[in-house]
Amino acid sequence: MSELCHLTIAEASALIAAKKLSPVELTKAFLERIEAIDPILNAYLLVLGDAALAEARQAETEIATGKYKGPLHGIPIALKDIYCTKGIRTTAHSALLKNHVPAEDAFTRTLLSEAGSILLGKTSTWEFAIGGTSLDLPWPPARNPWNIAHDPGGSSSGSGAAVASGLAMAAMGSDTGGSIRGPSALCGLAGLKPTYGLVSRRGILPLSFSLDHAGPMCWTAEDCALMMTVLACHDPLDPASANVEKPDFEGIRKPIKGLRIGYARSMTEEASVDACVMAALEQAFAVFRDLGAVVTDVELAPSLEYADVASLISRSESYAIHEHDLVNTPELFGQIFKQRIMPGSLVRAADYINAMRARTQLVRQMAEVMKEVDLVITPSWPTPAPKFAQGVAMSRTKASFMRPFNVTGSPAVSICNGFSGDGLPLAMQIVGRPFEDDIVLRAAFAFECATEHKKRRPILEPATILASA
Repeated sequence: MSELCHLTIAEASALIAAKKLSPVELTKAFLERIEAIDPILNAYLLVLGDAALAEARQAETEIATGKYKGPLHGIPIALKDIYCTKGIRTTAHSALLKNHVPAEDAFTRTLLSEAGSILLGKTSTWEFAIGGTSLDLPWPPARNPWNIAHDPGGSSSGSGAAVASGLAMAAMGSDTGGSIRGPSALCGLAGLKPTYGLVSRRGILPLSFSLDHAGPMCWTAEDCALMMTVLACHDPLDPASANVEKPDFEGIRKPIKGLRIGYARSMTEEASVDACVMAALEQAFAVFRDLGAVVTDVELAPSLEYADVASLISRSESYAIHEHDLVNTPELFGQIFKQRIMPGSLVRAADYINAMRARTQLVRQMAEVMKEVDLVITPSWPTPAPKFAQGVAMSRTKASFMRPFNVTGSPAVSICNGFSGDGLPLAMQIVGRPFEDDIVLRAAFAFECATEHKKRRPILEPATILASA
């Protein structure tokens, strides 16, 4: 059964379409694996076994009668537990919403359901998608399947752990400052933060209205593209949703010869980056050159400029969202969440407005850079996964490779580009122009096809997992 759980969406959907693989058989395999392994990884807050099997039977009947809906039909996925699900508990991993059952689905949940996907369950997160790995919440935090003594990153921690360990074929995450790309980097996935506005956030519990993004976390860039063919859809009820032509996600196999890739060298030099991360990045540039891309250096604004702007905006907006509950029921929040959110109460309106003005300048600077290149590449994370619950939450003094592109709204994907000496994944980030998400994924797919990194999976026999703790 575990072999089925290691199929990619592309592989499984081809078998399902050819009626060589049953969605029921596939879903049962995932539910059995979740039952065996998840008590150690804590990737899920809620497993929907009976409902998932019912959806799988419906998908099987539809396909058998010639009503095949496309590549997500019969594919088992998971949702970060900030995605509202009608009639199904949605908690944001917080005591505040321990018994919260939404009356409506998130728009993305509706799209994925209409495409025939199977919802396995809701995955763990950092509380309200901020803070860090917390031990004072109603449910335990997720562990990294490559080594449970290490952190899976966040805030889409359970989504990252679930996909990496073969407990879901894909999972939805959210990204306000790196929360899709961080866990994808530390868990060895392909995780896409789409262009701001390309994927609706309606029905996803907000953290920062102007920085929040929703997107897929998959084993491969190809699978991200298959998810995006469904997810990239204008939502007139999301005020930030962009009514644009859908990028050409079906063209992901086009060659990348001639693509101009910019290396944000100065941004890398600002951070304390491990030698193994730098070595993997240099090897990746060599692969891209072999594939016919042209690699040159580019100059971006210092990452701490982006961090200052992002912090002022996100803390202000987050505090505005949570002020009522923080004032009236502070005991229902974890300590890390309160430490991260409360500074927002001190931000003046003038500071927020000036941060927005500075953001406009950073967006313009980025647009000028992207006139010279098609893509920009940085590391995703400066080190392999840190020890569990140590040092994952970003601090003001650390340069982030991911937060700048929440500020600019640029599409950015993190993909695995190697492994540390201890066998932990390393990752790089590929950034593109707004609404050229297809080109970002095309470069990621070309790299994955040209290397062997995606053939390596975590060893996840229960006895092995416990021995690594």
